[in-house]
Amino acid sequence: MTNPECRIALICLGSNEESAWGGALATVRKAIHMVAGLSEKPTQSSALYATPAFPEGAGPDFVNAAMAIFTTLAPADLLEHLHRIEAAAGRERTKRWGQRTLDLDLIAVGDMVMPDHDTYAYWRDLPLQDQLIETPEQLVLPHPRMQDRAFVLVPLCDVAPEWRHPLLRRSVAEICADLPLAARAEVTPLAAPDAP
Repeated sequence: MTNPECRIALICLGSNEESAWGGALATVRKAIHMVAGLSEKPTQSSALYATPAFPEGAGPDFVNAAMAIFTTLAPADLLEHLHRIEAAAGRERTKRWGQRTLDLDLIAVGDMVMPDHDTYAYWRDLPLQDQLIETPEQLVLPHPRMQDRAFVLVPLCDVAPEWRHPLLRRSVAEICADLPLAARAEVTPLAAPDAP
């Protein structure tokens, strides 16, 4: 029996509400260290960034970051570990895109497309007003909206600029460069990367 393949996993972190670990900045820093504990190889973490809440007006600015870790865990198992870390910070899932003590988004795992191409395309193409009320019942990878979000792509450029989207066939750096300059400029550095 062969060992499971160790794959890169891209994770985005965000907070805009005080958690059990302190303010948003302290929360994201603590989460970086906890997520690093899930990796089977040395990890990379981005600088910390201030970004406007999404959608606009949904709350205070976020502290965002991104990480690249390496795992043999199945994506669903990795997501379960991330949810445990969110719960440790005091995360309660009450409102879609509301204020959050801690948000850990699994953006991609290697070149996996889950659960299938059609489901991915449905969520990628879902209009914004429908996204406010509909949530997938299963994990969708890569994150179907990653290509639209500067708060995801700018930090990811720090840790995995060459990772290629398996369906868009473009690297993180290329996808980020496709965003309007104004959107990228809203993601402003707060602090240098932490050493996990």
